[in-house]
Amino acid sequence: MTADSEKRAPAGEAPVDVQALSEKGSGRTDEVAPQDEIEELREQLAVKTAEAAESYDRYVRERAELENFKKRAQRDKAEALRFSTEALVRDLIPVIDNLERAVEHAGSGGDGRPLVEGVHLVLKHALDILERHGVRRMEAGGAVFDPARHEAVAQVPHAEMEPNRVVQQFLPGYCLHDRLLRPAQVSVSTRPAVEKEGDDD
Repeated sequence: MTADSEKRAPAGEAPVDVQALSEKGSGRTDEVAPQDEIEELREQLAVKTAEAAESYDRYVRERAELENFKKRAQRDKAEALRFSTEALVRDLIPVIDNLERAVEHAGSGGDGRPLVEGVHLVLKHALDILERHGVRRMEAGGAVFDPARHEAVAQVPHAEMEPNRVVQQFLPGYCLHDRLLRPAQVSVSTRPAVEKEGDDD
């Protein structure tokens, strides 16, 4: 113990080492961390590295599965669109068969009445199929003209019918559920032109 690091102590007490107390209070130490702490840190690092590698591998696999799912969904959607009319076509094939039978029967002669009756049956069958698939036929005769459902192809002056009424339907309209497929083609009533006096002179 040196004179600089030693304080004079009262009589009967041991001298105090000021330098040792200062080093102890400041936390300074020349001791090296024990070997087992280093090994523990290495083990923890190895565990975390393995966990990170596992997480990355799981991410890569899940990402690949997501991409495969998207591709499958796109293929399924394209396939569904391609064959979306399959049920309707299946139902219409018998109508084609009946029309062919009617044409074949008409070629064998006769008065034509069976052919007309057969065509009427085929037409009813076709309309029933369309209705079963959500297609509704709209008859417009005598109705108030509606530009959202009717297409006016002619205007007819009519003295006995109020203006803006359907006088004649040339083609019926069709709706698929609530969507208009084709407006009905109609002629619409207008007021007759008023003749001026003296026009006949």
